Amino acid sequence: MNTYAIPDPVPLHEPLPHRKTLRAWLVPLSARDTRHALALVALDSVLFVLAIAATVWSAYVPLKLLFGTLAGFIIGRLFILGHDACHQSFTSHRGLNRWIGRFVFLPSLTPYSLWATGHNVVHHGYTNLKDFDFVWQPKTRSEFAALPRWRQTLERVYRSGWAPWLYYLVEVWWLRMFFPSRRYMPTRRSEFFWDCMLVSGAALLWIGLLAMAATASGQSLVVTLFAGFALPFLAWNAMIGFVVYVHHTHPSVEWHDDKSAWADAQPFVSTTVHLRFRPILGFDIGTLLHHITEHTAHHVDMGIPLYRLRRAQALLEAALPGRIIIQTFSWRWYFDTARRCKLYDYERRCWTDFDGCRSSGDGARLR
Repeated sequence: MNTYAIPDPVPLHEPLPHRKTLRAWLVPLSARDTRHALALVALDSVLFVLAIAATVWSAYVPLKLLFGTLAGFIIGRLFILGHDACHQSFTSHRGLNRWIGRFVFLPSLTPYSLWATGHNVVHHGYTNLKDFDFVWQPKTRSEFAALPRWRQTLERVYRSGWAPWLYYLVEVWWLRMFFPSRRYMPTRRSEFFWDCMLVSGAALLWIGLLAMAATASGQSLVVTLFAGFALPFLAWNAMIGFVVYVHHTHPSVEWHDDKSAWADAQPFVSTTVHLRFRPILGFDIGTLLHHITEHTAHHVDMGIPLYRLRRAQALLEAALPGRIIIQTFSWRWYFDTARRCKLYDYERRCWTDFDGCRSSGDGARLR
C-alpha cells in the first residue's frame, strides 16, 4: 500500500497553494489498480443483469418496479466506473479504459466520446464559468425574464428540487448526448456518430430481449418494457441529475462570468461540494456511489482513481481547513438549497430567487 504524508495545514489568511502543489500532495494516491477496477466492472455488470432479469422474473408489479428502480441505481454505479475510465484514472491501460468506458456507459445510453468532450474538456476545464460549463448553469434575472412563458415554467420545474431527472434527460442527454444538433455540438466527429449508434444498438437489443422475455412468459409487454427499460433509464437520469446538481449547487458555491476572476478564485476548490451522507440501515451511501461525492479531490486531480478518492479528500480537508465546502446531506438542506438557488447575480456574486431577491451570502433574504 502506498504511504502518504498529510502536509501542514494552510491557514485561511494565507493564499491557496497552486494547483500543481495540491496535485503533488496527491501523487501517492494516484496509482491505478487494474485488477481492482476489473473486479468492480464485473460486480456491477452482474448486479445490473440480475436486477433487469428480476423485473421479468418477479410476478408482482410492485416488485418489478422496485427492481427496475434498483437497476437504475446500478446503472449509475456502472456510469461512475465509466466516468473514471473516461478520465483515464480507472486502470493503468489507456486503450482498456476506453473500451471499459464504452461498455459500462451502454446501460445509461451515454455516447463515450460525446461525454468525454462535454465533461472532461468543458466541465473540468471551465467549472462554474458562465457560457462554458453548461450543466445546471444558473440564469440571471434578466435572462430569465427574457424567456418565453413556457420556458420560464420549465426552468421553475427544473429548479424545484423535484425534477433533476427531467433536467438531465432533456438538457444533457437528449440535447447534447444523443445525436446532438450543431447548435449544441458544433464540432462534427465520426466517433460521435458511431458512439451514438453504439448506444442505439444497445437500447434496441435491450428492448428486444425484454420483448422476447415478455412474450415467452406471457406477461404484459408494456409492463415488462416499463419496468425493465423505461423505469431504470428514468431512475438513472434522476440519480445523475441529482448528483451533478448537489456537486456544484450550494448557497456557498460561486459562479463567474469573467474568466480572469474565475481563474483567480481557484475554481477547482471553491466551486465544488463534498457531500456527506449519514449511514442508512448500516450502509455507507458514499461507498455505494463509488465515492463520487468526494468531489473536491476529483476536481483537484482527475487522475485519482475512485477507489482512492476518500483518502485524497481527507488529505485535502486536513491540509486546507475552512477552504472546502463540506455538506452533510439531508432532505431539508436539499430542498432549502433548491428554494434559494434559482438564479444567480454575477455582479453581487450571490444566488437569488426568481424575483431577483438575494438568497445567499450576507444580506440574504431567508424565510
